[in-house]
Amino acid sequence: MHAACPVNRREMLQLLGLQFAGLALADTVRAQPPAGRTPLNRFPRMVQDHFVARVRAIEAAGNEARAKLKSKEDAEAYVRMVQQKIRDSFGPFPKKTPLMPRVTGTVERDEYTIEKVIFESRPEFLVTANLYIPKGKKLPAPGVVGSCGHSLNGKAAEAYQSFAQGLARQGYVTLIFDPIGQGERLQYLHLPKGIRPSPSVGEHLHAGNQQFLVGEFFGSWRAWDGIRALDYLLTRKEVDPNHVGITGNSGGGTMTTWLCGVEQRWTMGAPSCFVTTLRRNLENELPADTEQCPPRLLSLGLDHADFLAALAPKPVVILAQERDYFDARGAEEAYGRLKRLYGLLGSPDNVRLFIGPQPHGYSQENREAMYQWFNRATKISQATAEPKLIIEKDDTLYCAPQGQVAELKSRTVFSFTLERAKQLAKQRKALDGDALKQALVKELRLPERTGVADYRILRNSGGRKYPKPQSTTYAVETEPGVFALVYRLSDTAHISRPPKEPARAVLYVAHHSSDAELRSEPLLAEIIKDEAKADCFTCDVRGIGESRPDTCGGTQQFLTPYGNDYFYAAHALMLDYPYLGQKTFDVLRVLDWLKSIGRTEVHLVARGWGALPATFAAVLSDQVTQVTLKNALTSYQEIAESEHYHWPLSALLPGVLERFDLPDCYRALQAKKLRQVEPWGPLAGEKA
Repeated sequence: MHAACPVNRREMLQLLGLQFAGLALADTVRAQPPAGRTPLNRFPRMVQDHFVARVRAIEAAGNEARAKLKSKEDAEAYVRMVQQKIRDSFGPFPKKTPLMPRVTGTVERDEYTIEKVIFESRPEFLVTANLYIPKGKKLPAPGVVGSCGHSLNGKAAEAYQSFAQGLARQGYVTLIFDPIGQGERLQYLHLPKGIRPSPSVGEHLHAGNQQFLVGEFFGSWRAWDGIRALDYLLTRKEVDPNHVGITGNSGGGTMTTWLCGVEQRWTMGAPSCFVTTLRRNLENELPADTEQCPPRLLSLGLDHADFLAALAPKPVVILAQERDYFDARGAEEAYGRLKRLYGLLGSPDNVRLFIGPQPHGYSQENREAMYQWFNRATKISQATAEPKLIIEKDDTLYCAPQGQVAELKSRTVFSFTLERAKQLAKQRKALDGDALKQALVKELRLPERTGVADYRILRNSGGRKYPKPQSTTYAVETEPGVFALVYRLSDTAHISRPPKEPARAVLYVAHHSSDAELRSEPLLAEIIKDEAKADCFTCDVRGIGESRPDTCGGTQQFLTPYGNDYFYAAHALMLDYPYLGQKTFDVLRVLDWLKSIGRTEVHLVARGWGALPATFAAVLSDQVTQVTLKNALTSYQEIAESEHYHWPLSALLPGVLERFDLPDCYRALQAKKLRQVEPWGPLAGEKA
């Protein structure tokens, strides 16, 4: 999450800039309002408040369930339950294949040797690692796998070299490996610099967001590297298999936490600067990488502490920092849950919380707390302070000749995504009729629609220079506390409820803002003119236009890779209610509302981002008799097969290519006079 300790959040956002292919710069420019006319945004906290309410309810239910644990048998059943739920979230791991390990060099130091190791976590998918082997110590010795945070130089970062050396000097055999997209494992070096995702966070988001389309989770890929690192460590004769630990900081703290949940061979764990509660992260508006947002995690009732509970009652220490952006209050809450569980299991002293005094990072205080905890579990050392360290230059630790596995022809994550997408395309049958509708409802996770939505009538802001002289704004409540903002355009003033009478209607679903697009979008002006006899409405679904969030640093962060649009899309995946499904539900509820006032025949018009929920709603609603789409995405298959793409996570539907693709929807809409205007491919308009 964010950067490793040497890089703060602001620096990371500056580093990422708009290189990450979440949105094209051209699209950002297109989204800007006319000079001097800021788009209306009267509900900037709506999405945040809705998500917080949902997560608070899940946390409350979890706390209630945990409070009912009264015996050792109850606690053991709880551990088995969270282990199963974690498997459900992370999905089945692939079959283990030969590691094909090789040592490419050694570095001799006074108290340890560093071996430069390369192994394959998947066929031809290379992992670079440094193995620290103590000298003059009793062997076999306890082993530790080290997981790196978001350091650009991976395992060579000072904080991560430090704990690997510190462990080796105390007698541990330590294997520390480069994460995907960091250190020697950059995935996109072959792309031109202008379109290349930035290392670390940029690569994680770009590769990970795309993987959702083919039913993969980047966090599972990262965890699999850790599992295979343990496999390699256990092949070494220097390692005592009865004592194997896992530790890491920040993003490495994430992986340490996940690995405690998915791998039962660990005998001890020490996640640093990650463990808190999901509610604290959400309320504190703290974005996280794709791999830090496991699918269905929240809907399954899981939280960070549950991944450590999955290892109970083995020794685990939570390492936090008082001045971290990972809220120490959440670390205390996680510890409280674990302390009670461990107590029921008869091992209350096997879990500990240490909060250091520093900002985010694997500081010396936290490293020493980790050493002491592992020493307590293994009894191999009585050391309480970190030994003297020697920080190596990056190239001293290179496993590949020039420091990148790309030069060794390692496969990339994208190559696997492309391969999987092509396999799914061959297997996938074209869907239509009821089969397509059923697939849409299932994959979008659409809830049942009952009753007619209530609505508010907002005060007219006036002077907006829309294609018609008058407008009325209705806030249609599509879910409790969630509103789709609907504008009704008219030739005469109307400040009350819409007239209830049979009439044809036009409903425009906005790309970024109805208010801005009513003043700038030629297609909308054309449709309103051509449909002179129709009642004209526009719609901002949740999260855009009138409810564009001002969280995660403000509305200016909306289009950035780590911005609030991504923030809620990622949380929606953990809730098992895709953001795109939520937006589609908004359109369907607005259509229901229009039907209740007599608009039973609707020409549905949409642009860009809005074309996706509009397309799905048009397929599902018999009320829609005509469809016009501008800048609609051509297909998800094209994104999955394109290494360079510009669509955001909020526009992607997890697992969609296992069931259907957008062309299925477009074929179905031919019967509704579908008109496509300037479709957008993976580059969001750059091809068009």
